[in-house]
Amino acid sequence: QVQLVESGGGLVQAGDSLRLSCAASGRAFSSYAMGWFRRPPGKEREFVAAISFMSLNTRYADSVKGRFTISRDNAKNTAYLQMNALKPEDTAVYYCAASEIFPARVYDSWGQGTQVTVSS
Repeated sequence: QVQLVESGGGLVQAGDSLRLSCAASGRAFSSYAMGWFRRPPGKEREFVAAISFMSLNTRYADSVKGRFTISRDNAKNTAYLQMNALKPEDTAVYYCAASEIFPARVYDSWGQGTQVTVSS
């Protein structure tokens, strides 16, 4: 099992940018595809973005495509989510997750989440 810890969330205004980080430990980071999910207040968790083992493939939810970029640095055992042009509807707890396959329908490990709040 890989341990995941998210960081980088905060309170920003609409149009601002944030970069979330997901630090991994426990197993070889490159053995996992990585994903980002979010849970808006009072709503269900939803998919945001995913990246394959060697960054050869990425996928994005339609709601964030063109604004968010997922990346990873296997040498640092870290995945990132660059969020630009943030909107109030992006407000959510953001989670990173790890899977042994890409694309993944289920994820094996999850982080604790980091809060992102976007004000109008």
